[in-house]
Amino acid sequence: MDNPGPNPAPNRPDDDRTRNVMRNMALWLLLPLLLLLAYNFFQSGREVVENIHYNPDFVNLVESKKIRRCEVMTELSGAQFIRGELTDLHPKTGRPRQFKTDIVVTDNLSSWLIKNGVPFAFNRQRLDLWQILQNVLPFILVIGFIYFLIIRQVRSVGHGALSFGKSRARLLARDRNKVTFTEVAGVEEAKEEVEEIVEFLKDPKKFQTLGGRMPKGVLLMGPPGSGKTLLAKAIAGEADVPFFSISGSDFVEMFVGVGASRVRDMFEQGKKNAPCIIFIDEIDAVGRSRFSGIGGGHDEREQTLNALLVEMDGFETQAGVIIIAATNRPDVLDPALLRPGRFDRRIVIDLPILEGREEILKIHARKVTLGKDADLKRLARGTSGFSGADLANLINEAALLASHEGKKAVAMVDLEEARDKVRWGRERRSRVLDEETKRLTAYHESGHALILQLVEKSEPVHKITIIPRGTAYLGATMQLPEKDRYTESLIKLKSTLCGLMGGRAAEVLVFNDITTGAGNDLKQATQLARLMVCNWGMSAALGPQTFGVQEELLFLGREVVRSQDFSEETSRRIDVEVAALLKEAYQRALSLLQQNRDKLDLIAHILLERETLDGRDIEEIAKHGRLLTDAERAAAGENSPAAENAPAAEGVPPPQETMRP
Repeated sequence: MDNPGPNPAPNRPDDDRTRNVMRNMALWLLLPLLLLLAYNFFQSGREVVENIHYNPDFVNLVESKKIRRCEVMTELSGAQFIRGELTDLHPKTGRPRQFKTDIVVTDNLSSWLIKNGVPFAFNRQRLDLWQILQNVLPFILVIGFIYFLIIRQVRSVGHGALSFGKSRARLLARDRNKVTFTEVAGVEEAKEEVEEIVEFLKDPKKFQTLGGRMPKGVLLMGPPGSGKTLLAKAIAGEADVPFFSISGSDFVEMFVGVGASRVRDMFEQGKKNAPCIIFIDEIDAVGRSRFSGIGGGHDEREQTLNALLVEMDGFETQAGVIIIAATNRPDVLDPALLRPGRFDRRIVIDLPILEGREEILKIHARKVTLGKDADLKRLARGTSGFSGADLANLINEAALLASHEGKKAVAMVDLEEARDKVRWGRERRSRVLDEETKRLTAYHESGHALILQLVEKSEPVHKITIIPRGTAYLGATMQLPEKDRYTESLIKLKSTLCGLMGGRAAEVLVFNDITTGAGNDLKQATQLARLMVCNWGMSAALGPQTFGVQEELLFLGREVVRSQDFSEETSRRIDVEVAALLKEAYQRALSLLQQNRDKLDLIAHILLERETLDGRDIEEIAKHGRLLTDAERAAAGENSPAAENAPAAEGVPPPQETMRP
């Protein structure tokens, strides 16, 4: 049986726009009418009509020549009356006084009026629609006012009370969903996995021919900003189907049972608009594990989760409804939600690698004007660990910085400054350092840079600076990895430890004192050394063995006390091995700096003058003991920083950075 096309949604955006236009037209037509009625009301209110008796008042006025004119009116019922104007003026309005009197039928009325010189006329009252509107329309307006202010409010309150259980899923119309796979980069493997879903939504019979079925649910897992929601929108855009979007927190309310009712209503909407996609963002808000944990459970959340489990297990995938959920906390989801038959397919969306970051930068750079020197590949190498959202923010910050300086295009210096701002914070040139602190910071960062240049298998130094950034850093030493590295050798890890100790070793060598500036370096070095001993078995004394167990999250109530699978003696030996690695790295760094004291002094002296040095300068000083001239660089073929001469490779792990607080 052919799969029918999507049924029209009950509330189309076009219908809403039409209703809004009609409502606005009615208001604009009603406003002039109200103004006209108000004008006539005030005008009629200014004309005061006096009721007088025919005899003797009207007779005396006629005989005393005080009537300007009058007319004899015959009503629809046959009754007659006289109305007219007096010669006297009204004291308030300044206009002739109006009068009205009931007529006493006499045969000589006409001759009597002619005899007294009063102009008169006989007229028959007609059906005046305007007078009817004047009399009826105020009542209609009052009733309409009561309707809109009272009855509609009562109805909306009643409707709202009954609509607590209605789904709050927002329909993204197909004509508005412009996101396709061309706008998604850095998640190529995930795109390949979801292409089957797109093909199924376009041609369900292709997959049903051999008896196969598509997954009922797809769970997108990844860190924040990695593009989970964007990928779900791209699926809907490629498949050209309705896209319902809802957040996990929209299900939970203060009223018990509301969340479960909304779940059922959401699936009913999905069936009516099949084939379609229902996207639940941050599903961990409603899909957390039902273990009681510490402090008891939440009955409303559990009822909502139970309803979600029942609906996902009970509805047919042949209806063409695909559930896509996104979370950055898959570890807290209930196991029943992840079993086959519900979320059959789990797609991991990780942080982008080098090629992915470059493609993401290209996509976001379409909206800005880049300068000729902008090298997105080099920028991608320096943004390891950045998510797609971070890269979008980087391009935006660079554009704002270039605009602030009045540039016509975004240069490479703007992109690098934006990268440093996103990673570490804005330069704080207002933080004025005294000469002693600046000199200490310069030697500290020079020690890091020189050691990283001298040790083997170290990543190239990108630049060092003594310009404060953010709230806690007085200087920085940055590296650009040459390629993605998924494993690290013992030699390189020891070189990294040595580089981290370079700042402290420089302080001791030059000032014969130590400061708190190496606190962050020591923290990173200690964590790395403990990983080498406990996780990677890189201790010769302890051998190839791991120590410790993975700690469960406490709020799940599964593991309250952390267990230890080794003895106190082993714990002491671990501490000894960690301390030995750190002391070895420190002594090596101190020895290298003693052997290259002249180079350390030269780097620190130039850094104090320029405040920032790039990796090429550090490499030249480490190799030649001085900075080369432009002619020497041209002869040596060193027209670009050494980091740029590295071969292109696949992606980048987080760079080794050393910041001095």
